[in-house]
Amino acid sequence: MTDTSPALSISITVLLVLFALTGFGVYLAFGPPSKGLTDPFDDHDD
Repeated sequence: MTDTSPALSISITVLLVLFALTGFGVYLAFGPPSKGLTDPFDDHDD
């Protein structure tokens, strides 16, 4: 079995967390939970 570098493991973990958070943000912005969001610019008609 080959021994991998700890830096490679940490970088893969950071990338996976980054992709997971990005996916969750896109889900919140465009998925079913976005139906309850309001546009603050529409609330303040000037």
